[in-house]
Amino acid sequence: METKVFSIEGKEVRTIELNDLVFNREVSDGSIYYAVNNELANRRVGTACTKGRAEVNYSNTKPYKQKGTGNARAGDKKSPVWVGGGTVFGPKPRDYSYVLPKKVKRLAMKSLLSLGIQEERLVVVEDFSPESGKTRDLASIVENFVKDRTRTILILKDDDVMMRRAAKNIPYLHVLSYNRLSAKELLYGRKVLVLETAAKNLNDFYGDK
Repeated sequence: METKVFSIEGKEVRTIELNDLVFNREVSDGSIYYAVNNELANRRVGTACTKGRAEVNYSNTKPYKQKGTGNARAGDKKSPVWVGGGTVFGPKPRDYSYVLPKKVKRLAMKSLLSLGIQEERLVVVEDFSPESGKTRDLASIVENFVKDRTRTILILKDDDVMMRRAAKNIPYLHVLSYNRLSAKELLYGRKVLVLETAAKNLNDFYGDK
């Protein structure tokens, strides 16, 4: 399929051929769901921790005698039925991350790129780089495509240090490399700007099968 390539001023300059296997395929909602859930799970810190009855700071003595009080039997105040007692089956530090099958993840990324084309959120822009590394230079270019400062994704052809430096102070802009995409960012991004060389790289990187 062919799509337009825009200059940094937002004007159409030429067209580019995109791989149908990457940018024009049937969207797999299931793979997108699994990929986003996987990313969120891998980001979880998993430091929640509660104390059981063996860990709370209480005495081991009986609070009152076994018989004659009319109350239920009580061994110590560390029991979960007492205020301040231990927690039953509470959370402990754990690792929530897991590995998603490679084929599922690749299918999710291709589905998200195709979805961006279908919803007219994805735009191919000619290669550029703010040599100064200043935020205002990059912001002036991005604002030619995003008028209301909505969540925007910029896909790079490589790990451009100056581009990342300039984007650091733009709160609505998220920068990704073509070979390290994020399903969550692509799904929730209201505008996806892809550099021309990055689009060609995506053709090859995801277009094998």
